[in-house]
Amino acid sequence: MVGVNPTQTPDTGSRSPELRMTLDALGGLRADLTGDALSYRPLPRLAPDSPVLRFLPGRLRPHAGLLPHAAICFVALVTFVLGIDRITDSLGPVALVTCLVPTAAVLLTLSRPATAFWLSIVSTPFIAYLSGYDGWPWTPSSFGAHLSILVIVALRTGPRTAAWIWVITAAYATLTSFFLSVGSWYGFNGVEMVFFSAFFLLVIAVVQIRRQAAREVTAQQTVTAVERSKRTLLEERTTIARELHDVVAHHMSVVAIQAEAAPYRVENPPPELEQAFRTIRENAVAALTELRRILGVVRAEDYEAPDAPQPTLADLHGLVANVREAGLDVSMAVTGAVRELPQGVELSAYRIVQEALSNVLRHAPGADAKVEVSHVLGGLGLRIANGPARGLVKPSPGAGHGITGMRERVTMLGGEMTDGPTEDGGYEVAVFVPVAREEIEREGAGQ
Repeated sequence: MVGVNPTQTPDTGSRSPELRMTLDALGGLRADLTGDALSYRPLPRLAPDSPVLRFLPGRLRPHAGLLPHAAICFVALVTFVLGIDRITDSLGPVALVTCLVPTAAVLLTLSRPATAFWLSIVSTPFIAYLSGYDGWPWTPSSFGAHLSILVIVALRTGPRTAAWIWVITAAYATLTSFFLSVGSWYGFNGVEMVFFSAFFLLVIAVVQIRRQAAREVTAQQTVTAVERSKRTLLEERTTIARELHDVVAHHMSVVAIQAEAAPYRVENPPPELEQAFRTIRENAVAALTELRRILGVVRAEDYEAPDAPQPTLADLHGLVANVREAGLDVSMAVTGAVRELPQGVELSAYRIVQEALSNVLRHAPGADAKVEVSHVLGGLGLRIANGPARGLVKPSPGAGHGITGMRERVTMLGGEMTDGPTEDGGYEVAVFVPVAREEIEREGAGQ
């Protein structure tokens, strides 16, 4: 048994970069022009929104999907006319072959572009010989047909295939000029074919590469926008978690303190009552510790819990006053029976109004705004509306992150939110947060 040297590299790894590039190039040739040379690839119809049809009126675009097919058929007709024009004696079988083969090669690009290219290359010397043309190797009809086929195949495939068909055409022109030439160098038209084909294929390749780059940039921008939206959503959820941590931690601390102090407020409390309050305190402390351990991971390293209490609906008047000082003409109306709501609801409501007014300042400078807070049966309603932007200040573009954050808060509270432009050119955000009567009474008792 022959042993294997572990230090020996595989055959693919021992190949030089030049050899790998050559093998990759030959693999591209096999994939583009030889492996599926006879494959059926019909030319698809153009979509009505295709850039090629922009010059047509809108009503004609749905019916112009076969415009590329018609153009190829027209090129085939011109090729046939050029071949007929060369015939001066009679339309014999040989003459018909010299006319029909280039025409058929052009028409074949509609369904089998690789086959059309090979047919044009292979038939070129026979057509030149049978027609008795003094130029070499392309007759006028073969020259136009082959140049048209190069352009069509390049348009239907891509830059790599365009490079291959040009290399094969240039090699064929060189081969015929040195080994198969039946005429003089004066009639040799291979140089013209190589030059014109290189020019057209280079233009097509540049256009295709730019389109591909534009598509990749658009796709990347779409992915970036989605990722940015997800990141904004996560950041908003992190902020909500931080605020809820502070709110819940405060209430759990109050529960633990009251449970510890309750037995001392009763003279000669029974052991069962002391044990019950002790259990309540232990559970509250355990829940507080677990809450800090779990929700503490969402805090940034430099995050510090606020020293002041979290804002509530009672602080909206100060918020509105600050926004007025920033130059926003805003009015505020509170309707319904004002009562204490759960702290999480009031905090989220304050943040929603704060973000909505900030959006007005950024995206509608000079507009007036109105804030409505409605204490209704079964919940809390908010409405923040603004008029159209006025003045010379240009509105800053928005990515919708503020709306995403507001919607996330409303969803957390089990509420509903609608937003959109108004008839006068402004914008409106409407929110309803359900609050059960038991939660209101529990909040009032806790206060």
